[in-house]
Amino acid sequence: MKHILLTKRQEEILRLVQKQGPVTGEALAEQLGVTRATLRPDLAFLTRTGILAAKPRVGYYYDGSGIPDALSHKLKALIVRDWMGVPMVIDSKLSVYDAVVEVFMRDVGSLFITSPAEGLVGIVSRKDLLRASMGQNDIRNLPVSMIMTRMPNLITCRPEETLLFAAQKLQDHQIDSLPVVSETAGEKPELLGRITKTTIVKAFVRLGS
Repeated sequence: MKHILLTKRQEEILRLVQKQGPVTGEALAEQLGVTRATLRPDLAFLTRTGILAAKPRVGYYYDGSGIPDALSHKLKALIVRDWMGVPMVIDSKLSVYDAVVEVFMRDVGSLFITSPAEGLVGIVSRKDLLRASMGQNDIRNLPVSMIMTRMPNLITCRPEETLLFAAQKLQDHQIDSLPVVSETAGEKPELLGRITKTTIVKAFVRLGS
């Protein structure tokens, strides 16, 4: 399996599963000293590529048959941190009108809202702004915080996730962009970047060429 590009943590997971499997995600997290949520992207990658298999209420196991083909390997080796773009950030006190101007001036589909005290607090899309503009509101005096999607309802991704996993989230939730965040227990979510549908297209074009 030398042609499979794994992170250091994924290699450690594979070693533990080969030695102990079947083993639950909770047991793996405990042995590695991380949370179950932290391991979720790694376990998703290992099962999606077929390197590991999993059974409900049993755990993860390795049977030696999960060797993906070259194209599948290249696709699933694309990592979010290598493709994320610069997030377009605005203040929550900005008006909807000003947010509309920002969207068209920066030519983006979504704007991220942060605060010094809470970190990432929300996101507003072109659809949100269009909906507000078509209503009966005075958008020059309506704060963008009134129409944004707020935490914890945001769909996010982490830098160590695969780009394929991020693309799946975009498709499943029918959204245009994902904030890339670094989450540590007890700390505010730090906004690191963004992944958009355009990002996915660029990655696939690069892969194909």
